[in-house]
Amino acid sequence: MWGLAFTRFLDKALQAGEFGEAAWGPMSSGEKVSVALALSRADWLDTMGYTIPEAIDRAGDWAAPVPQVARQLNEHREPHWRGFK
Repeated sequence: MWGLAFTRFLDKALQAGEFGEAAWGPMSSGEKVSVALALSRADWLDTMGYTIPEAIDRAGDWAAPVPQVARQLNEHREPHWRGFK
């Protein structure tokens, strides 16, 4: 799961960090939840009707790479990002 899937997850999180919820259009609900977790956006999770524990459960296997994706996102963060509250 770490190769191409990790890169895809990171790319979706970068897009959401740049464009906010507008980047969600092509994402599944599981991807949205995982991206919100990686960006530490509890407000997005709340909008989707998830608590943090529920989001982790919903993310399933995608919850495992969330910490690594979050670290990568932190390295790429721009001042105008909508990610990272």
